[in-house]
Amino acid sequence: MTILRIATRKSPLAVWQTEHVASRLRAAHPGLQVELVPLSTRGDEILDRSLAAIGGKGLFLKELEIAMQRGDADCAVHSLKDVPMQLEPGFALAAILARADYADAFVSNHFLHLDELPQGACVGTSSLRRQAQLRALRPDLQLRDLRGNVNTRLAKLDAGDYAAIVLACAGLTRLGFDARIRTRLDAPHWLPAPAQGAITIECRHDDAATQALCGVLDDAATNTCVRAERAMNLALHGSCHVPVAALATLQGERLLLQGLVGSARDGQCVRAQAEAAMTTPEALGITVADALLAQGARALIDG
Repeated sequence: MTILRIATRKSPLAVWQTEHVASRLRAAHPGLQVELVPLSTRGDEILDRSLAAIGGKGLFLKELEIAMQRGDADCAVHSLKDVPMQLEPGFALAAILARADYADAFVSNHFLHLDELPQGACVGTSSLRRQAQLRALRPDLQLRDLRGNVNTRLAKLDAGDYAAIVLACAGLTRLGFDARIRTRLDAPHWLPAPAQGAITIECRHDDAATQALCGVLDDAATNTCVRAERAMNLALHGSCHVPVAALATLQGERLLLQGLVGSARDGQCVRAQAEAAMTTPEALGITVADALLAQGARALIDG
């Protein structure tokens, strides 16, 4: 019997995502035994500072990659939006699963929509991308950092610390919190993080057996879309230090990519979009990045 060990963060959402992958792999490979290897990461442990201040979303991956290097795990499951544009040497993405809802969610106990918030209301989010778009739409709002897992963030909202918070729809749905979504913040007025809603499996680059086992879960349409989004982000040198948003959608044989770069300080944003054949997602990402740079995105990024 083959045993596959999957490293995962310990947060409820991370465990849900890893259990989801494990069940899909068991169904695809009868007789496969899948074991979870729960680990704590620095990104989970340091909650009193923003991700940008402590080194970025790559902090959610490091301990899981070390476990794979040591031979304690064969692969790891991540939210693809947390995976750096360029992986550490020696690692590869074995599969990208079919994307869930890509949108952000406006969550509030007293207001149905962002427009209903009173002047100066307090909104919680630590995402610079979300802060930039909030400032663009509602410059009057007070924006305060909000770290922690989904349950922790909802508890802080329920305690009255914020009038509203912004979370990913996919995470809320996966944990059974659909009812907490008051409004989907959707394109074209609001764009998600590159690859938001997609789950990926990372493994060692030289581990062909694990890549073959996991590769059956790859979803071609999602793979194409997120490659365009991540290529745009890479061309912009984007990270969680930079408010970059992107959404690619397939329309027949064509791929449409919408991109945004913003300022979390004043809400200034530049937008661009383009379409191309679905066979050239990376080139499309570079095209949209170039269009954003031509509109002044570099000043926002450097700022």
